[in-house]
Amino acid sequence: MPLPDSPHRTELHLRRIEMRGFRRDDGLYEIDGRVVDTKNTAVKLDGRERAAGDAIHDMWVRLVVDEHLVVRDVVAVTDASPYAACPEAVTAMRVIVGERIRAGWSMIVKEKLGGAAGCTHLMELLIPMATAAYQSLSGVRLARPDMLDRDGRPVKIDSCYAYASQREIVKLRWPQHYTGGARESD
Repeated sequence: MPLPDSPHRTELHLRRIEMRGFRRDDGLYEIDGRVVDTKNTAVKLDGRERAAGDAIHDMWVRLVVDEHLVVRDVVAVTDASPYAACPEAVTAMRVIVGERIRAGWSMIVKEKLGGAAGCTHLMELLIPMATAAYQSLSGVRLARPDMLDRDGRPVKIDSCYAYASQREIVKLRWPQHYTGGARESD
C-alpha cells in the first residue's frame, strides 16, 4: 500500500538505492550496491552544470564475502560525482577487506571510512549492504543450527520486533523461550 497523497508538493531530490546478491561458482558471494542521486532542476557543482535528471552521484560497491560473511574483496566505482576528487575515494574502501559483517558492522564501517578517510556516499551504501548480504545468504544460515548464547537461548530471539520473545514466531520456533501469554494478542 503506498503512502497517502500529500498536498501540493514538488520533488526536489531522488535517491535510488539498489542491492543485489549473487552466489559465485567458487563458493563466494557478491553483494552489489548502487546509489544514484538526481535533482529535478539543473545544478552547478565544481564548476560543472548538471541538467535536471542527470546523476549527481552514481556509485557502485561490490562486496565479496564468504559464507561466514567475512569480506574477501571490495570493489567500488564512481560513475558520477559532484566533485573531480570523488572518484579517488574508491581505493579507501579496501580497508574493510577482512572484516566480518556482524553486529557492530555500521560502527566498523564508520570508524574505518568516516570523515576524510572515505567517501560518505560509498560508506553509507556499505551499511545497508550488510542486510542485503544477510538476506542473500539466508539459505546458508537457515541450514545451520541456531546460534545460541551462553545460556542456550537462540541469539535471534529479541533481535527485532518479529522475533520478540512474546511473539508468535518464537512460540512456534522456540516454545521453551516463549514469554507471551496463551495467544500473541493477550
